[in-house]
Amino acid sequence: MSKKSASKNKEGEWFGDKKVDPNEKAKLVEDVFESVASKYDIMNDVMSGGIHRLWKDRLVRMIAPTADLKYLDVAGGTGDIAFRIHKKTAGNADITICDINAEMLKYGKARAIDRGIIKNIEWTQGDAEKLTFPDNSFDVYTISFGLRNVTRIDDALAEAYRVLKPGGRLYILEFSKVKNPALGGIYDLYSRAFIPKFGAMVAGDEDSYQYLIESIRQFPSQDELKQRMQDIGFERVSYKNLSFGIAAIHSGYKLTKQEK
Repeated sequence: MSKKSASKNKEGEWFGDKKVDPNEKAKLVEDVFESVASKYDIMNDVMSGGIHRLWKDRLVRMIAPTADLKYLDVAGGTGDIAFRIHKKTAGNADITICDINAEMLKYGKARAIDRGIIKNIEWTQGDAEKLTFPDNSFDVYTISFGLRNVTRIDDALAEAYRVLKPGGRLYILEFSKVKNPALGGIYDLYSRAFIPKFGAMVAGDEDSYQYLIESIRQFPSQDELKQRMQDIGFERVSYKNLSFGIAAIHSGYKLTKQEK
């Protein structure tokens, strides 16, 4: 990781709107996702009005999966992205799902069994900031609604770069910043006033939803995240706003000198 990017790695100081010891953040986030694991789909429906399903479909269309590539889905314990890639490749792609939270992995495995998805998917517990995979292992790395929950974003980006093969692609789907000020104000009001309350009513957990909303506000803007990806070494970095910037898909390549 470059010194330039390392100096920006401040996310670990914040758990939502609360300043915390970076060494404590991972455990606090883990507690949130242990609480919401069994209601993860409902959580995303509440957070996005159900549109997250269309955003994930869009992500996978951008990837254009083929069976000859190796895929790593980080923070993907429930399998949402991996299952879509599995379907697009007729179950023939080599997919690894990595999540730090055991409860999320447990929930995802149960979902896979329910769908009859058994072959060519490996489930592993691991930290996005300290992946155990060898260098140059994967063709495609995806992380969907997970990057804002890591303690140090730049460390996670550096690990993504490390484990990708030369020519490999990184895709990040994450809640982002609404560009239109008027629409942004409406969305901010909705998220502050209603989403935690919906979380309490639907999932019986207001505090976790409150953190999730606060974590969106702390996450870098589209252009800042693009720059940080470039600082790590990714090339041809771009982003696509979804629903006026409520979410965005960032992508970038790990290129060799010849490819650049």
